[in-house]
Amino acid sequence: MLASHHAMAALAALWNEARLPASALAFADLPGRAAVLPSSFNVTTAAQASLAAAALAAAEIWAMRTSERQRISVDAEHAVLESCGHFTVDGIAPEVWDKLSGLYPCGDAAGVPGWVRIHANFAHHRDGALRLLGCAPGPATGRAAVADALRHWRADEFETAAAQAGLVVAAARTFAQWDAHPQALALAGVPTVSIERIGDAPPRPWPAMGTRPRPLAGLRVLDLTRILAGPVAGRTLAAHGAEVMLVNSPGLPNIAAIADTSRGKLSAHADLKTDAGRDALRALLSDADVFLQAYRPGALQALGLGPQAVADLRPGLVVVSLSAYGAQGPWAGRRGFDSLVQTATGFNVAEAEAAGAKEPKAMPLQILDYAAGYLLAFGAQAALLRQRQEGGSWHVQVSLAGVGRWLRSLGRLPGGWDTRRPSYEPYLEATDSGFGRLVALRHAAQFSRTPAGWDRPAMPPGTHPPRWPSA
Repeated sequence: MLASHHAMAALAALWNEARLPASALAFADLPGRAAVLPSSFNVTTAAQASLAAAALAAAEIWAMRTSERQRISVDAEHAVLESCGHFTVDGIAPEVWDKLSGLYPCGDAAGVPGWVRIHANFAHHRDGALRLLGCAPGPATGRAAVADALRHWRADEFETAAAQAGLVVAAARTFAQWDAHPQALALAGVPTVSIERIGDAPPRPWPAMGTRPRPLAGLRVLDLTRILAGPVAGRTLAAHGAEVMLVNSPGLPNIAAIADTSRGKLSAHADLKTDAGRDALRALLSDADVFLQAYRPGALQALGLGPQAVADLRPGLVVVSLSAYGAQGPWAGRRGFDSLVQTATGFNVAEAEAAGAKEPKAMPLQILDYAAGYLLAFGAQAALLRQRQEGGSWHVQVSLAGVGRWLRSLGRLPGGWDTRRPSYEPYLEATDSGFGRLVALRHAAQFSRTPAGWDRPAMPPGTHPPRWPSA
């Protein structure tokens, strides 16, 4: 079954919700098939439509800047494989998961066994969960000890205790259970990509294109993100020609995927808990067009760098915010990653039922993260278009839980589990990077006039000073 009609409908819905000109949809081509990976969910449409939305918004910016139209094309297979996050450094594929990460059975609740997912990829999250369970913290503790300890907990009680301790754990729910949850109710009516005007400012002129004209050439993006969705958004904007600076705290850990998601970016350190770090960020903001951040709601406000504050510092700024469960509701401040949001919101149970499995089952890729990343890039560009037309400062918001609701709206694929995973080989490119020889997926969006790609190699955090290069 061909994916193009379904993907085009999904793209059109996103495009129209963002109030972008419908005439631009005629310049998008979305070839491919409906199922690329084994799943009962329409992960192909989610990857293809979200990536295409970002690409088409870039083409719309190009048309506004040059009065020239160009076509975009996003192949379904390529879009899904790019969203798998596959890469190698010096021929080695890094471990994706800590050995303690994953699903565990818990004690019964009213006679029904429960399940929880623990995210242990960061040592402080792993050790905190172990302490909560009464296990010895550290890498020596194995899954058997965790499983034994969890038999004395109900899933919802352990999830609550972990959240209160600032840890990252999710209890497995059905869709019906999630739909009745206060956080799901708080998300009702919230757009998948929220674009809100938060201040007054005159329309800004587009910057000079420079020596390599591309849709976002000359635009500057501050990327304060670390884990997948946000970094994917920054990487996508870099592929469209933006100058992206990734700003990390020197005291925070990263995951191995930073080698892949840092392609095209400058990479600097700034400790926002210090006056010097906040001063450096404010200096960067003074010349930024987009401020991309994935701190929990309220965290940057506490540092004086919330959306309204940075828009006041830089009138006309586009602020782009990612959260796990949404900006309002009882879980607004809760930590979460793709795997946990999948579990908490019903996907793991539903996928298991479709596959005939007795235990909850994850989707075959972190589609909430990657689709959210492309949708953040889409929203940022849609807001840039509005800023140049209407003026104002803008706030774009996307949540992983909201992307999950959107994925559910795309329907299910009967027989999707019969799909065989294709090879990455046709879509790989090799580059030298600050991490080693990097082999990763090319960007799946193709432009008829301005080929997408990354001008800068991926470099480790702190490689560059926290200041924009001279023109």
